[in-house]
Amino acid sequence: MHKWNIFPHDNADFLFQGSELDNAWEDLHLGDKEPFPEDEPLQEAWRCFHRGDFQQAVNLADEHGLSGHAVANKATGIYATYLEPDEKRQVRCFQSAIARAENAIDEFPDDANAHYFHAFNLGRYSQSISIVKALKQGVGGKILNSLQQALELQPDHAEAHTALAMYHAEIIDKVGKMLGGITYGASESKALEHFKLAMQITPKSPIAHIEYGNGLYLLYGERKIDRVSELYVEASEITPLDAMEKLDVESALAELE
Repeated sequence: MHKWNIFPHDNADFLFQGSELDNAWEDLHLGDKEPFPEDEPLQEAWRCFHRGDFQQAVNLADEHGLSGHAVANKATGIYATYLEPDEKRQVRCFQSAIARAENAIDEFPDDANAHYFHAFNLGRYSQSISIVKALKQGVGGKILNSLQQALELQPDHAEAHTALAMYHAEIIDKVGKMLGGITYGASESKALEHFKLAMQITPKSPIAHIEYGNGLYLLYGERKIDRVSELYVEASEITPLDAMEKLDVESALAELE
């Protein structure tokens, strides 16, 4: 595998040394509900993730075996989304995470994040190749099934609520309400319901604000542009808890510019 690009910022605020990781865990993982790992190697993998050393996070997680699937798949997905400039390598990153997630689902069927990170990386893969093309490949049904499984196992999984809301919004945007509803079960009301649940669970999450804004624009276009802009401004003003959230905040700022 080629060497990944480095998170391009001073990461001194996100080191989480020693017990700092445990103390910060609830806030860091309010969105994905990942339980604190008992094994030190996995703790170190998560430290790498939170400070933005995504390749090392994946390396340490994979050395630990499939039990490191969550940190490996989250790190891969965030890296590919924000830091990989080559489109072909970006797709390969998503594909590697999807394959790992499929193995994790087989091994840990009751792990909500095995299902969630499967859907997350499938969703990012779909965006990278085009939603319409992904739907033709049958990816939509896989995303929906994995998100439903994740939420059945963990109803307060805010990131899964956001992802499910975006599933509904993106399909409606691409194929329309009628066809989207009949063929893919997409619903405007369900999109709004899941966006609002995610915001209730994680009111200080930059990505919850950003994706809510994206979803409103997909559903309503310029009619909701003022609310979309408000959500992006709110996201840009949130103090990030780790490298991932810093990337989210900078994404919001870039969009506003």
